[in-house]
Amino acid sequence: MTMVRVHNLAVSLDGFATGEGQSLEAPFGHAGGRLMEWFFPTKTFVGMSGHESEAVGSGTRGVDDAFASATSERIGVEIMGRRKFGPQTGPWEDESWRGWWGEEPPFHTPVVVLTHHERPDLVVGETTFLFRDLPPAEALSLATGLAGGLDVRLGGGPTVVREFLAADLVDHLHVVVVPILLGRGVRLWDGLEGLEERFTTEVTASPSGVVHYVFTRKPSAPRGPRAPR
Repeated sequence: MTMVRVHNLAVSLDGFATGEGQSLEAPFGHAGGRLMEWFFPTKTFVGMSGHESEAVGSGTRGVDDAFASATSERIGVEIMGRRKFGPQTGPWEDESWRGWWGEEPPFHTPVVVLTHHERPDLVVGETTFLFRDLPPAEALSLATGLAGGLDVRLGGGPTVVREFLAADLVDHLHVVVVPILLGRGVRLWDGLEGLEERFTTEVTASPSGVVHYVFTRKPSAPRGPRAPR
């Protein structure tokens, strides 16, 4: 069965998964890079980005990298929100924007970009971006058909992840709690009271200061719409 997986979703102590004021110059808004400082030194990120440095060489191993490296295992397609693809809102006045990742995005699979403003599919390197206006269940149906029997990665941002959690469509959720306070931005957990009842939870603390929470759907909790509480 195709699983829907979320990996490396970092949130602040007060529950914000991105800061306020996202722009071309500030992809995470006023949070800057603070939510992902645990991730940048890992072997997984360095290998993905090619950003070797004297400080980390080819990247650090250990707890954080073990979690980071799981993000690409058996993934056939990604679903993301429009604000993960780029900082623009509203109609696509300029379709020259090809994403944050340059001419070889790290996905190497189809990527379903959820947006209220559709545009033609875009091929960048080995990645095809499909821009669709779909609710979570229909987006998942499309993605499952594209995944070739592999899993679907739900890449974010927090609004899209929250919508899929509210629709009870997530099987594996990896959240990284970062010891910072943001105070404003986009929250992950709003409206998800009782979420923990559907999942088993494992917690791993890292020497970097972050805490990894892994929520795995219980066998007795089949995926699908739930009756109102």
